[in-house]
Amino acid sequence: MVFILPNLYRNALRCRCPRCGEGKLFKPGFATLSVVERCDICGLQLAKNDSGDGPAVFLIFILGFSLVPAALLIDALARPPIWVHAVLWTAAALLICGFTLKPAKALTIGIQFKYRPQDWEA
Repeated sequence: MVFILPNLYRNALRCRCPRCGEGKLFKPGFATLSVVERCDICGLQLAKNDSGDGPAVFLIFILGFSLVPAALLIDALARPPIWVHAVLWTAAALLICGFTLKPAKALTIGIQFKYRPQDWEA
C-alpha cells in the first residue's frame, strides 16, 4: 500500500502554490523566504496573504520541545564539555531551521488558503 500525502502537505513540502500545486511559492534562492507576487500557473495573488513570522514561532516551539530534552539526555549519558553542547546544538538547530522553514511557511500559507478562503478573494 502506498501512502499518499494530502495535497496541503504535499504542496507545502514541495513549496508550491496552495491552489494549483504547480507554481513556485518562493522567489529563487535557498535562503530567501520572500513569497512571489502571484502564481505563474494559476495567477493566485500570494504576496498579499503572507504568513509573517508564524512559521518561525512554530519551529521555535518544536525545536525547544525536541532539542532541549535531547541535549539533557546526551549530557546525562555522555557528559560532554559545555563547548561540545554549544557547537552540537547550535549546528543542529541551524540545520533543522534551514531545511524546514520554507516548508513550514508554505504549510502556513496553505492552511490560510484552505481555511480562510475569503482572505484570498479579489
